[in-house]
Amino acid sequence: MSPTAPSASQTPPPPPISTDVAQVAEIAKRVIGNVENAIVGKRKQLILSLVAWLSGGHILLEDVPGVAKTMLARALAKSLGCQFKRVQCTPDLLPSDVTGTSIFNQKTAEFEFRRGPVFTQILLADEINRATPRTQASLLEAMAEGRVTVDGKTYTLKPPFLVIATQNPVDHEGTFPLPEAQLDRFLMRFSLGYPTIEEELRMLSLLQRTHPIDGLDAVATADQLVAAQAAIREVHVDPRVQQYLLQVVHQTRNNEHLALGGSPRATIALFRCSQAMAAVRGRNFVLPDDVKKILAPVMNHRLILRPESRLRKMTTEKVLDEILGEIAVPTIQA
Repeated sequence: MSPTAPSASQTPPPPPISTDVAQVAEIAKRVIGNVENAIVGKRKQLILSLVAWLSGGHILLEDVPGVAKTMLARALAKSLGCQFKRVQCTPDLLPSDVTGTSIFNQKTAEFEFRRGPVFTQILLADEINRATPRTQASLLEAMAEGRVTVDGKTYTLKPPFLVIATQNPVDHEGTFPLPEAQLDRFLMRFSLGYPTIEEELRMLSLLQRTHPIDGLDAVATADQLVAAQAAIREVHVDPRVQQYLLQVVHQTRNNEHLALGGSPRATIALFRCSQAMAAVRGRNFVLPDDVKKILAPVMNHRLILRPESRLRKMTTEKVLDEILGEIAVPTIQA
């Protein structure tokens, strides 16, 4: 009996997109150039954002209001044609306001699940430290596993899924600081900072008639990003670089200034981000310089200073710089 052709409803899905390191670098270049049409002077932060997304992690932006945190998230979404949703965190925000809830439909006499804003590809959790701990925790499963469980049913989120959370480091009144365990769920934490006079002058020129983000077009697809996420895992990490990375993490656990050092999750984060940084730079192998570039954003929020060190004006950045100065850098040749 000859096989019958599949109907339209039975059409097999298209094969997955194959991407190599050169294509990852090209996608990153296009996305960065596109976002810079709307956001001025933030190339370093743009690269870090792409590295975090390619590594399958999430970002915590800690900065004062008005420095383009929301615009960064929107511009990334538009550049890759991804769905974007925003949640303004407040003390009265409930977990169901984020994940969704089941509502009884009187016509069908059944409960229907109404999806919350977490069902997107880029979720901006604005001022996350203003939400209650219970609401903050509602994001944990989505961030760690890419899925949400409500009323005993599990729903898978559409990849690529990225949470960009923001918090104001200055205004602490009425806030709920994120506990260390939840901070560790974020792959990176960094700030955008103020622009220079020249950058702000160019920003005013761009904003004279309309906001430039409204004119951004997609320069890559979500499927291409998913393929790029798989491609970076093929980037080679020399055993000497792995040993260098491990030495840095282990030194944080034995440092006199730190009450808490990096966990094995921090080691994995450094490993994966160094692969992504190398790929964004167009290399299929990791250099020690790649580890150095992403060390502070990956490690800062995972380390806890001792009280006496804090009184001596020590910071986690200074501690990491000291550690890097004490470890011999391996020589890697292409």
